Amino acid sequence: MSSNTHASTGQDGLRIPVIEEQLAVGTRTVETGRGVRIHKTVSEQPVTIDERLLRDEVEVRRVAVDRVVAADETPAPRYEGDVLVVPVLEEVLVVERRLRIKEELHITRIQREERYLDTVPLKAERVEVERFDDAGAPPSP
Repeated sequence: MSSNTHASTGQDGLRIPVIEEQLAVGTRTVETGRGVRIHKTVSEQPVTIDERLLRDEVEVRRVAVDRVVAADETPAPRYEGDVLVVPVLEEVLVVERRLRIKEELHITRIQREERYLDTVPLKAERVEVERFDDAGAPPSP
């Protein structure tokens, strides 16, 4: 550190000293040791956890139904008490033969009487029997 003194001279001869300090900062390397050694120890302490845990389990039971429903009556899942019932659907092809009446024939019997005139040829056969005796001569009348 250095100090400078400045003097001022006035007419009355009064002098006031002014001091100014200056600082010079620097660094230097100083060897204090070659490294560090750290010792670390870990201790364990048992801690008891006492908590209630909830677990949900499901039981799936298959129940055969085998019931035909209409296509517009698709059943939705439903609850029966605490049981969720989920219908499992399957499309099946149904082939059946039905009779359909296409039309009817309505037949009514009507009796009418009318006169019928016509000429028709009639055939008639005549049979004559002629007998002969043993000699070959026709019998006598």
